[in-house]
Amino acid sequence: MELSTNAVAVIGFVVLFVLMLLRVPVGMAMGLVGVVGYSYIAGTGPALKLVGQTSMRTVTDYTFGVIPMFMLMGAFVSVSGVSRELFRAANSCIGHLRGGLGVATVLACGGFAAICGSSVATAATFSAVAYPEMRRYGYPQSFATGVIAAGGTLGAMLPPSTVLAVYAILTQQDIGKLFMAGIVPGLLAMGMYVTTIMLIVFFRPEWLPAGEPKPFAERLAGLKDVWAPLVLFLFVIGGLYGGFFTPTEAGGVGASGAFLLGVFRGKLDRAGILEALLSATRTAAAVFTVLIGALLFGYFLTITQTPQKLTEFLTSLGIGRYGVLALIMLMYLVLGCLMDAMAMIILTVPIIFPVIVQLGFDPIWFGIIIVMTVELGLIHPPVGMNVFVIKSVVKDVTFMTIFRGVIPFVVTDILRLVILIAFPIIALWLPSRL
Repeated sequence: MELSTNAVAVIGFVVLFVLMLLRVPVGMAMGLVGVVGYSYIAGTGPALKLVGQTSMRTVTDYTFGVIPMFMLMGAFVSVSGVSRELFRAANSCIGHLRGGLGVATVLACGGFAAICGSSVATAATFSAVAYPEMRRYGYPQSFATGVIAAGGTLGAMLPPSTVLAVYAILTQQDIGKLFMAGIVPGLLAMGMYVTTIMLIVFFRPEWLPAGEPKPFAERLAGLKDVWAPLVLFLFVIGGLYGGFFTPTEAGGVGASGAFLLGVFRGKLDRAGILEALLSATRTAAAVFTVLIGALLFGYFLTITQTPQKLTEFLTSLGIGRYGVLALIMLMYLVLGCLMDAMAMIILTVPIIFPVIVQLGFDPIWFGIIIVMTVELGLIHPPVGMNVFVIKSVVKDVTFMTIFRGVIPFVVTDILRLVILIAFPIIALWLPSRL
């Protein structure tokens, strides 16, 4: 019996989620379902030809070169110990205040995110850097891990963000404008996290003790270490916004700059360089595997006309465009329990984006909203990718403890989403100045 395209699409989604629940890598699962589904409708020959063409076109596409370049920059920065320097600088200035170590962690996470671009890398790095310091001064485990998990989410918002870059490529939007759109919401996120910490200090002062005041010379020495990441960020992002180079060139310049700064400052030896190259290669290979699998799955969805049918269905519900947006965001929160941010964006954006365009939402604004929602999915219970990352680094803490510490920041994130939906100008003002 010949199945309808609707039935084939539904079966495809069911099989995809079953494979993911069985821990089959997301890229492999999407590619397998996409090829099998496409071959069922169009034939085995065209499906196999599609595999070769898609794989070759993806790994040789100049635009996609921005992904490994920014990942290489982040790897050089991470191995160079910049995260430790940023935390030391922030801690030396405000660590003596009650709750100051938490604020220092947020500020250092933001600074590191601005040159790393990865939420998971930010969470993993500060689990090793900030957590021991907070515990040494008697901060509760729940608060220490919660701050790190929340601070890690800044990696996908502040430029250069690999998640925003992939969204821009998939939707054919301007990467520079998306990066610029992420700056004010990213700073808003940092400000709201700091406010949340201050409220905890106000209501539960005994939870967050004050640290030791640092001598002025030590504060000055800590601030001196910040010049290198600051120069790198301003050079890369300033050059990109100034039109001096394309996003891919910006990635190349950033990777080269991170390498040279690390070598000249004596922070990168031969072993460190090799570690950074291997780390960036592994991460880029994983991302491209997901990307190729998602593109193959996307061709399968296109031939079944799933995006068009979904658009018609959602717009006919009669719940208004903000009702549809709420449904989409709820879907992302659920998906956050199953896969990481990059996989969610790559899998869902080709399906959801036509709906957003049809409803009249701004594509740049939606990119910021959806990345924020995806990042919220990485920390909210019952499963959050950043929580698992922190647990893998900090062995003596339970998942329940981390989630208890994350809850105030989840509330903060939901409030920030509401603010950005109510006032799109927050994300769109800077891009409009380009």
